[in-house]
Order: sequence, then structure tokens, then C-alpha cells
Amino acid sequence: MIIPNAPQVDMAAMDAAAGEAADVLKALSNPQRLRLLCALLPGERCVGDLEEALGASQSYVSGQLARLRAEGFVACDRDGRTIRYRLADPRLGPILERLFEVFCPVPADV
Repeated sequence: MIIPNAPQVDMAAMDAAAGEAADVLKALSNPQRLRLLCALLPGERCVGDLEEALGASQSYVSGQLARLRAEGFVACDRDGRTIRYRLADPRLGPILERLFEVFCPVPADV
């Protein structure tokens, strides 16, 4: 279907963007990784805080964080013995916020 007055779409650029979007959505498709990323939305957190937020073991959280770091979705800083993680990909914030808005609505009486 052709939409009148719509800008022409560069199909090569759209293909590249679709590939990037699919990569981001793969990371978000795992419920625990999604919860982990959502836990980082407000700001930096250490592994212990993330373990508590997810109710998961240190090894599981660390493994998921390593995967997300390798994909460039999170980054970390060391402060002595504490490693603090944060979202590194600026595209994730708006996506996570929208997912929260759609799937985790706050009841009207709260």
C-alpha cells in the first residue's frame, strides 16, 4: 500500500534497523533479563541489590550481567570491592519505560 505524501523509505536502512531492533528484543525476551534491565532503569545498582530485586542467585545474576555487558546493554564501574551496573544503551530506557507503562500499569487508587 502506498501512503500519499509519505516519505520514501530507505529499505537498506530499514533492514539494518530491523536487525538492531531484533537484537535488542532478543535480550528483552528473557523474563529475568528484562527484570534485571528494569531494575537498572532508575540508576546504578550493585549485584547484591540486583540479586535481591530478582530473587536470584549471585551466579545467575552475574552470568546475565556478563551477557548483557557483552552485548553492550549494560556497563559497570568498580568502587573498591563493589561493582555497580547501569544501563549503557540509551535506546533501552524509553523501551523499558514503555513496556512498564503497558504491562505494569499502576492502579488508579494508588
